[in-house]
Amino acid sequence: MKNIKINIVPIVCLLFILTMFSCKNKTNNESKTATVKEEPVLSAKDILGNPNYLAMSYGGYRHSDHGIEPTLDELKEDMKILAAMGVGIIRTYKVHLPHASNVLKAISALKQEDSSFEMYVMLGAWIDCKNAWTDQEPDHHQESERNAIEIAEAVRLANAYPDIVKIVAVGNEAMVKWATSYYVQPGVILKWVNHLQDLKKSGKLSKDLWITSSDNFASWGGGDAEYHVEDLNKLIKAVDFLSVHTYPMHDTHYNPDFWGVRESEKELSDLERIHSAMLRSKEYAMTQYQSVYDYMKSLGVDKPIHIGETGWATISNGHYGPNGSKATDEYKEALFYDHIRDWTNAEGISCFYFEGFDEPWKDAKNPRGSENHFGLFTVDGEAKYALWSLVDKGTFDGLKRNGNPITKTYDGDKEALLRDVLVPPMASETKVQH
Repeated sequence: MKNIKINIVPIVCLLFILTMFSCKNKTNNESKTATVKEEPVLSAKDILGNPNYLAMSYGGYRHSDHGIEPTLDELKEDMKILAAMGVGIIRTYKVHLPHASNVLKAISALKQEDSSFEMYVMLGAWIDCKNAWTDQEPDHHQESERNAIEIAEAVRLANAYPDIVKIVAVGNEAMVKWATSYYVQPGVILKWVNHLQDLKKSGKLSKDLWITSSDNFASWGGGDAEYHVEDLNKLIKAVDFLSVHTYPMHDTHYNPDFWGVRESEKELSDLERIHSAMLRSKEYAMTQYQSVYDYMKSLGVDKPIHIGETGWATISNGHYGPNGSKATDEYKEALFYDHIRDWTNAEGISCFYFEGFDEPWKDAKNPRGSENHFGLFTVDGEAKYALWSLVDKGTFDGLKRNGNPITKTYDGDKEALLRDVLVPPMASETKVQH
């Protein structure tokens, strides 16, 4: 048999190289496994009541003509401003208009540009009764045919942007009876809430999506007994949380018992009188919140209650201005904003403060009407007194609105601001407004 000589040196070298490559590859894979972490997916449960995600009601309309939709760049501009001040979730509604879907597009684009950008949405579906907003008599016992279209669009958007849309609200002040142009019975809201909850159960909506309705405190059982109907009780049991509206500012005219200066306060300075009135305004909101809580508990239900809207206008030439309850100015708005944030943050309540920016379309024929002036910013990006301290801290440095850097109203002159501040009337004088 022929002897065959084998040189083992090359073989040993080859095995060594292969072994080293295998070890290196394994090390690289382990390193990648160690460094690539799945980002936690937040749900409404994680966000609501979390002071690290302040809530804000948002409408981006900048013109008195509501038909002029804000552009994608304008919406992105606003989202950056809100995020800078700690807002992590916004509330918007009327999904049949381009605004709602464009807000979601804007947030999505910002997330693509910056993976650390966060903004979540409570998406509202507008609900109204048959013949609402027409020349025919509203039928409050039948619903509009459009409601189904509104709900379907809310479902589509929630599924298209599951990383952003965390809540769907069925209706906006749709049950309160002073909304005479469009209100519906609680059974209509219940029907659509149950529909959305069924979609969650069948896997056609995320199981983590929370469903609610956003309505006046009275509509949630905190007011007159006329609202205490069985369909409301069923609705409270069907929603994932209650979204409650409370507006002490409006009640400085309609129910001003808490508002006027007390006899015991006559010797106080003007600013001290104002501070006392604004503290009572916060307590008034707390009382309305508590009334809803008490009604809910009377049904044997225990679930979260958050504030879907509250706010304070800065200008009024009507019920709340110089010839009315003397409630509206930037100083009082700042006091109310601070009171409400302090209370809700301490109690783990989300407050979708109304609102981020002035919207001049809301009372287009009356530029100084209060509905146009609930914003913490003016249309042109001036921060009202409530946010002056954030301007001082540089929170908005580099950000713009309508081409303007974020500056202070009144050019930052507090003395000029205070000249526009009016003291509430004496309590004895407010009685005539009942």
